[in-house]
Amino acid sequence: MLKKPSFYLLALGLLLFVSAPPRAAEFTMTDTAGKAHKLSQYKGKWVLVNFWATWCPPCLEEIPDLVELHENKKNHLVVLGVAMDYRNGEDVKSFADSMLVSYPVILGNRKMAAQIGPVEGLPTTYLYNPQGKLVAHQVGAITRADVESFIRGAEKTTRK
Repeated sequence: MLKKPSFYLLALGLLLFVSAPPRAAEFTMTDTAGKAHKLSQYKGKWVLVNFWATWCPPCLEEIPDLVELHENKKNHLVVLGVAMDYRNGEDVKSFADSMLVSYPVILGNRKMAAQIGPVEGLPTTYLYNPQGKLVAHQVGAITRADVESFIRGAEKTTRK
């Protein structure tokens, strides 16, 4: 069960989430189905890149929220899940299927992750705005509500 943080913890978490280090505006990754994913192909959509592992309890807790984010077309958001620290790609695919993961799953490694940014712990999430700019980074679990709140706030700021 996901724990709901207090307002002050949420505000602090969003502040940390906002302070993302600048990174190159392009990456290329190939998912377990063999499809290539480039940041530039998602122009006009939010892109959330989530680094996770099958053995990581907070990673597993956030998967249902990530599925909901990816499937909710109102968000104009794409989720890319990057599996790290695994022994066998087939095990990752089977695991993702058992968790009903509907977003693309990429078999990651340190070199591939370096295209995006440091992965200092799992889960680690990077969020790109619809213009392809990295706008948020968080080490630790996220929730659907956190991401949707951040997007709403960013869109309000952009409209002003």
